[in-house]
Amino acid sequence: MKITLLLVGKTETEYLINGIKIYQDRLKHYADFSVIEIPALKNTNNLSHKEIKRKEGELILKKITDKDFIILLDDKGKQYSSPEFAAFLDKTQRPITFIIGGAFGFDDAIYQRANGLLSLSKMTFTHQMIRLLFVEQLYRAMTILNNEAYHHE
Repeated sequence: MKITLLLVGKTETEYLINGIKIYQDRLKHYADFSVIEIPALKNTNNLSHKEIKRKEGELILKKITDKDFIILLDDKGKQYSSPEFAAFLDKTQRPITFIIGGAFGFDDAIYQRANGLLSLSKMTFTHQMIRLLFVEQLYRAMTILNNEAYHHE
């Protein structure tokens, strides 16, 4: 299974970087997993949130193709239990690109291009923190699919 995580901006906090790396290394045993970071926009002080989202959207669209199956991590997305998320991945059976946007979310063009939306919680997390939460849930899903003891129910 090929899974890509596309991120807007660099992960900045050391504990998040370290945690993400732990799960990236673990995921290598289960999937062809890669992380692509789109550099954060510079000189945005004079831009509105809408303009920032539009510019980030243009950068995202340059990194994906018409054939890519795109799932946006978004607070309006579908919520799954961990076993349900594992079943979703198993059922999809095609390369998936998950996208975590910038601090202000996604431009409308990205919503229109997406094949689905995924929410990890009703709570709000920083776009930096959700990266670690997502890779852990992705790892958990892989262990569920492989009947391993990581996940307890």
